[in-house]
Amino acid sequence: MSTETLVATGNKAHSHGPGSPVPLQARSERPTSYDVDVFPVPNGREEEWRFTPVKALKALFEDAEGTETPKIDATGPERVEIETVVADALKVLTPQDRPSAIAWKRSASALAVRIPNEAELTEPVHVNVASLGGRGFTHLIVEAGRHSRGLVIIDHTGAGELSGNVEIKVGDGAELRVVSIQQGDHESIHLAQHDSVVGRDAKLKHVVVTLGGKVVRINANVRYAGPGGDAEFLGVYFAESGQHHEHRLFVDHEATNCKSNVLYKGALAGDDARSVWIGDVLIRAAAEGTDTFELNRNLVLTEGARADSVPNLEIETGEIEGAGHASATGRFDDEQLFYLQARGIPEDAARRLVVAGFFNDIIGKIGVPEVVDHLHEVIEAKLARTAQLSESAKAALGQ
Repeated sequence: MSTETLVATGNKAHSHGPGSPVPLQARSERPTSYDVDVFPVPNGREEEWRFTPVKALKALFEDAEGTETPKIDATGPERVEIETVVADALKVLTPQDRPSAIAWKRSASALAVRIPNEAELTEPVHVNVASLGGRGFTHLIVEAGRHSRGLVIIDHTGAGELSGNVEIKVGDGAELRVVSIQQGDHESIHLAQHDSVVGRDAKLKHVVVTLGGKVVRINANVRYAGPGGDAEFLGVYFAESGQHHEHRLFVDHEATNCKSNVLYKGALAGDDARSVWIGDVLIRAAAEGTDTFELNRNLVLTEGARADSVPNLEIETGEIEGAGHASATGRFDDEQLFYLQARGIPEDAARRLVVAGFFNDIIGKIGVPEVVDHLHEVIEAKLARTAQLSESAKAALGQ
């Protein structure tokens, strides 16, 4: 069974039904390869690129050496192993598009973060990735050994054009949280593929927070190496005027009795603010006992912003615990605003409280107070700019 649901706001609806020039394609049928030539330069009409501003990504489609070497380093507790290794040391990831294949080819080495077997980290590992203004490539490996417990935070900053790959391996019985934060400069571009493999009875929590960047496109994929695996994929994004935030997921259920839960929430404000969320879940014939659900919610704060949301579910066996998806895009809940204003809270403050609550259930799961506080500050600053936009619009209309 294959389904597609599309939610679009901004007075420009899409149609991809019979007779559409863009054919629907099963997620598992798309090519993967380490060979760049397998992937032609996108023109924007391909299924996997139809929402993306491909003209802005021209430099990252070029199969050429980078113009800079991005700075990438890591710090963590004493037991964690941090070293530079050859790029193909793990090979959990196989590129799914041209930028990922180029990044694989042009990254001579990878930074590896390894949590030893049975280690229980009491402090997070911090990975800092800084693009210095040119075009560059990165490769990061994160491994959690058997029955280990740990948290890895990846912080992306800078002003350049960055294409990177992240490989994540969660050993049998391990529990790993990976938090990837995108807060590059307003003109930066960041393309990335994150591939994870979850071992037997292992748990992965993968969190993506996208707040900065002109164009950000993150492909996050997970598969299971044994039964009993549990993967939770969470995301928060806030796109302002001129920003394009795109998140794509592929959950590949191929082992028995595994779970997955996907929850992404986004807010948009300002002219040409754009978000795209694509959630693909495949339950293969052998994956009996699967339990999966995915949800995307978008909050449109001003006129001129647009959110596209496409959940897809393919099921090849009926012997499952449950499978579902949902998507919702809308404006402020007037009842919530009325409730708060009736208790003496000014309208602008009430709106900020609603948005903060909208995001809080995801940001709160990061579990690192200083990171959570910083993200709340960034979101608060974005909301303040949104309030200024609203006041300017009212003034222009003479209200």
